[in-house]
Amino acid sequence: MSVPLPYKIAVLCDLRDAQGRALLIRRAKAPNLGLCSPIGGKLDMETGESPAQCAQREILEEAGVHVPIDRLRFAGMISEASFEGQGHWLIFWYTVIGPVEVEARTIREGSLEWHDPATLESLPLPETDRRIIWPLVKKHVPDQNGPRGFFALHIDCSGDELRWTVEESSLHR
Repeated sequence: MSVPLPYKIAVLCDLRDAQGRALLIRRAKAPNLGLCSPIGGKLDMETGESPAQCAQREILEEAGVHVPIDRLRFAGMISEASFEGQGHWLIFWYTVIGPVEVEARTIREGSLEWHDPATLESLPLPETDRRIIWPLVKKHVPDQNGPRGFFALHIDCSGDELRWTVEESSLHR
């Protein structure tokens, strides 16, 4: 009998500056070592932290910016089965309404860098982000006015080939 993989709950945070560039971390540690990812992290389950509170905390810890909860918009939910064969993830995608000012710099998790959304495909990204997540974000979260909709996505990383299903996709405007 195989041992069940642990399930982890996390957030990813989409921050943009006044020019519409996305803030990413070129990660200095696993997971995704050397790859570019949005700010994010695991929920503090011991304190009963909500996903929005986690997003707010992670933005403050990693970008040094306090973003009020009312500027966070829940735009997507991503489940990843058997990520790197190590565990399952449930990830809440949050978009920050309005621009943020963050200086590019190196932090404990890696280097904070601003990137034009049109250049994301040329960056070293996790394969799930490149092929699946960023295209959905582009469709559902196009500008600083907030999400145009919501997406729910399931990615199966257990085989040799990624398999995914968009379980829900709604556009408001």
